[in-house]
Amino acid sequence: MSIQAEIHAATGDFSIHAAFDAPTGSCTAIVGPNGAGKTTLVHALAGLIPPRQGRIVLAGEVVDDPAQGIQTPPDRRPIALHSQHNLLFPHLSVVDNVAFGPRCAGLAARPARQRAEEWLSRVGLADLAELRPAQLSGGQAQRVGLARAAACEPAVLLLDESLASLDAETRTDVRHLLADIEATRVLITHDPVETRVLADQLLVMEKGEIVQTGTPEEVAADPRTPWTAGLLDINLLTGTAAGTEVALEGGLTLTTATPMTGPVLVTFSPAAVTLSTVEPHTSARNTWEAEVARIQPESDRVRVLLGAPVPCQAWVTPQAVGELGLRGGSRCWAALKATELTVREA
Repeated sequence: MSIQAEIHAATGDFSIHAAFDAPTGSCTAIVGPNGAGKTTLVHALAGLIPPRQGRIVLAGEVVDDPAQGIQTPPDRRPIALHSQHNLLFPHLSVVDNVAFGPRCAGLAARPARQRAEEWLSRVGLADLAELRPAQLSGGQAQRVGLARAAACEPAVLLLDESLASLDAETRTDVRHLLADIEATRVLITHDPVETRVLADQLLVMEKGEIVQTGTPEEVAADPRTPWTAGLLDINLLTGTAAGTEVALEGGLTLTTATPMTGPVLVTFSPAAVTLSTVEPHTSARNTWEAEVARIQPESDRVRVLLGAPVPCQAWVTPQAVGELGLRGGSRCWAALKATELTVREA
């Protein structure tokens, strides 16, 4: 294992308790709502926040063990950290910024510059090598910071929303680049595409705890919290099952194809929800009238958020929005087939 971590750490009144392992060369994506403790966890791995209890092993080296009095400074850990703030040196050129890490690691000036030039080429910024950071756009600075971290050739690469400032096309290119990096990667992200493309495992954090782990496919198949379901574009409801009937907290009862008993989680795709302006008379076992809470246009579809009695989201085409007259505050009918529902014990 390249990372073996059990961390009890705190910043101010906020504390985290997290334990996970990551194999060499793997990518672990940490996801969760704002304030969940994701950055605190990564900063503990980097040595910026000393754990109060626990043990951290990076690339076979024990870097933190409070019980044994071990606390390795950040610059002596086999890691590189890149955050969305970049923190480029304003007085150095782009190429010298990228060469800084290799130089600190003992590489001579010429090979350090050659390595820096190679990484600038890989992130598509070879022609900006002699500029200063103040002359860069936010997205360009983000890529320079990523190149600087990768040029150190760390055993563990820590990425705190490293793709957040990139445009869609550049983000796609950088995703492919990150997938090819040999280091063990730990990535904080709010982008579901990044979790699917890059991650070998997901850590879902809420309120300082890891509440779910697994491959992206495993988590998507069984999201355990509303936030996780939202990230992965899955509707998640809670209720009480009696046979194939599930009584929801909002008062409505859904019919499913799976008999269960007791507290359950019900999941379904937004694409499974059909909207209409009049009460539907179809084979769908579940129909209800709802208020449109919000409309969110996306690239090739529109996300319609419905309020009570079944808070959920549906996907429709832009054309359908106009034809149905959907807007915030309008009312519509929703239909959902029983076979589209997945039911699991809560």
